Parts: sequence; C-alpha cells; structure tokens
Amino acid sequence: MANAWKRDKPTRFLSSKFLFLLFPSTLLLLFFAFLTPRFSTTSTSTLIATTTFLSLKAVSPFDCSASPQAHPVVANTVEGVRYPFLFSLSDFGTLPDKPHKNIVRMLKGKPFRKPDISVTIQDLLEKAKSEGKDGLVVDVGANVGMATFAASAMGFQVVAFEPVFENLQKICEGIYFNRVSDLVTVFEAAASDHVGNITVYKLLGRLDNSAISATGAKLAFKSNEEVAFQVKTVPLDEVIPESKPVLLLKIDVQGWEYHVLKGASKLLSRKGSQAPYLIYEEDERLLQASNSTAEMIRSFLRSVGYHDCTQHGTDAHCVKKDPS
Repeated sequence: MANAWKRDKPTRFLSSKFLFLLFPSTLLLLFFAFLTPRFSTTSTSTLIATTTFLSLKAVSPFDCSASPQAHPVVANTVEGVRYPFLFSLSDFGTLPDKPHKNIVRMLKGKPFRKPDISVTIQDLLEKAKSEGKDGLVVDVGANVGMATFAASAMGFQVVAFEPVFENLQKICEGIYFNRVSDLVTVFEAAASDHVGNITVYKLLGRLDNSAISATGAKLAFKSNEEVAFQVKTVPLDEVIPESKPVLLLKIDVQGWEYHVLKGASKLLSRKGSQAPYLIYEEDERLLQASNSTAEMIRSFLRSVGYHDCTQHGTDAHCVKKDPS
C-alpha cells in the first residue's frame, strides 16, 4: 500500500559511536514522555461537539482523554509535505541494535521520511479545495494517522477507523501534537458490511500489518508472532449520514477491502461528483486471504457507478464522474 514508508537502504548494526549518541537521546525521549501532560478532559466535550453530524448508534468514538498515554513518545515533523504535521511512531524497530529508520533520521537532525499516502492525500484535497469543494475525509485502516493528519493539517474534518489499540494511542498523540481535536474523530472499530464483532490478528512488533485474516497478517512478515483480539465491526453507512458530503474515502485494511466497500454501498451510490474519490489497496494475495478478489471488488464498484479506476502500485484510485 502507498501507506508504506519509502524504502531506504537496509540499516546496518549500529556502531559504538552511534550507540553513544542513542543512549542519551533515548533517556531524553523517556524523560519527555513521562513529563508530557495527559490529554485535557476538555477534549471530551470538544469531541462530542464535533461528532454531532455522525450516527453513533452502532459505535461510539474512541475517547483519547481516557486512554493511557503510550511510552516512549517519539514524534517529529514529516518532511516535504505542503501542509506540515507532526507524526508519532508505533514501530520502533529492534532497539538498540536496529532502530526504526525514522529514529535514526531524528538522531541525525532530519525530519521523518514522508509516507507516499500523505502526499497523495494532500494533492487530492488541494485540487478539491481549488474547485471549491468541501466535505469529510474517511480514513479506514488509519494505522497511526498518516492519511488522517495529512488531511486535518489542511483543515478538513476526518473520520478514522482503527482496531489496534496501540495504533489508537499514537493517533491520540497525533491529535494532541497537531492540535486537531476539533477536526479528527476516531473509532476503535473495523469497518465492515455488518454490525457485530470480529477477530483481528496483529503482529508483535509490526502493528501496521494487522488483518482480519491471520494468513493476511503474516504474509509480509512470516517470522512475527500474531495475537488475536476481538473488535467491533460497523458499516460506514451506519456512521456517515447520507446528508454529509464526503470528499475522499481511503481504505487500507490488509485484504478486508471488499467487506468495507459493501458496508458503504449507500455512500458509494451517491450520484456523480457527490460520491467520494476512492483509494483502496488492491493486493490479490491479501484479498484472497479474506475470501475475496480484485474482480469481486471491481464488479461491485461498477454496480454502484464507479467505472473509472486506475492502478497506482498496489492501490486503486476510483472516481465517479458527473453525467455529461
């Protein structure tokens, strides 16, 4: 998925000089983490005020003010985006021998490497703004907020869905760091085609690769141990009112895309340019692990009027045009 960080050369084992630099920096980060104040309780009332347009019968928003803070806190600005934002890591790599590449970059005084999806999101929303359009951005499989904060940094309201608790903690940090509690609403849930519960599998040390299917979770990282946990499922049509305009729908759920799309049939059936610009991951291996295929998705999208889809790596971009 375009969410992935751009690949650098493999990180070598750290030299003694680098370990010397890493140790005091780590202490500083830990010191900062324990001194950082928890979310203000006023954020709860702000959250309620900004979610009145949503349908909250099936699921309630995740309350960042009641969530324990993650430790340590490692955050930095993201390089090269037109609308800058702060980003907080969830994957620290293997410390101290092989830290995440962005920890290495930070210790060298560099900003975090930008994820492709952040640039894509901001380019699309910049075009929408130039055309006088406004509306929600819906981020399904938000991970730690790469797309969410790229959009909220531009002033757009974002509704995000993320089932992994550790990732939710990082999203809450990002909401605090970027001061966007009035723009971002996050749900601890998996978007699907029904209301209920489902088992999700997360990989220890690779929280960006959780999936509904245990096979799907382990496809890219076979050596990691997976942990199963239960989460709520909710269709997007149960949360997003028909009266609320949606500019962009981004889906990255490791093979569960077909079920998310089926649960958003009303949203996707909107006429012409009133329907959202759609970005979803179309990885055949992951889709088959969740008992679906790319052709099943394309067939469903054609049935709701999306006939114009283009491939961008493992992502598909689909748009519905106004009738001429």
